[in-house]
Amino acid sequence: MTRPVIGNGTTPAAGTTIVRPYGDTTGDAMVQVSFTLPLPHDKRAEGAAAQLANKMGIDPAMVVHAKAMGPDFTFFVVYGRSNHLVDTSTVEVHERDYPLLSPKEVNLSIKKALRRRLVVVGGCIGTDAHTVGIDAILNIKGFAGEKGLEYYRELRVVNLGAQVSVPELVAHSREERADAVLVSQVVTQRDAHILNTKEMSAAFRESYPASGRPVLIIGGPRFEEKQAASLGVDKVFTRGTTPSEVASYLVHELVSNRRNDQLAPTPDKELG
Repeated sequence: MTRPVIGNGTTPAAGTTIVRPYGDTTGDAMVQVSFTLPLPHDKRAEGAAAQLANKMGIDPAMVVHAKAMGPDFTFFVVYGRSNHLVDTSTVEVHERDYPLLSPKEVNLSIKKALRRRLVVVGGCIGTDAHTVGIDAILNIKGFAGEKGLEYYRELRVVNLGAQVSVPELVAHSREERADAVLVSQVVTQRDAHILNTKEMSAAFRESYPASGRPVLIIGGPRFEEKQAASLGVDKVFTRGTTPSEVASYLVHELVSNRRNDQLAPTPDKELG
């Protein structure tokens, strides 16, 4: 059966699954891409940029911007018509499988189930000094109009800041008796975020028994949710994540599921 396709100048039909990119008019298939080539800025470099765009399925390809990046590199913006279509019926989407809770609901769930505060340790590992992301989730000022995890009275947050080594992260997590560890990775050169995350997950598995390991959560703009298993972590959060999403996941994983033995309620005599 032939699926309907959005054609030039037409309105998408109901049930359409095959689509073209949109540039100036619906279905014109126009796209814009940018990249850098290791070539000095001249006509040959612009021709090479157009050729690369052709090989990417953009034809005709117009070099609409070219700027020298030092003597040996050139940055390009290319605009043109893409020959590729997208089948939306084959797109895989990871839907949130837990309810989004309010701060009041998060606090109540933790208080009723644990009778103690849930401990969260976070920071940036390796040489990564970009704390904007982790601070947006942990600090009380929050992100996108939401208060951070420090705002939740039933969460105890320990923010270790930037450039924390993996051994330091493990040591602090053990000292604080962390229920969950949140790590942010923004630096991605040479897949540093992948290597750091795998090193972290391996270190926690070596240092903790399987039943007592904290929930490991990684976040950053270059991660994908489907990478969790291959990275050895429990959850991956991508760009645009808000504090309430993280708090709701913590309740889902650590309170509703009661995954770890260490999450048993503290005896009354130890409360205080």
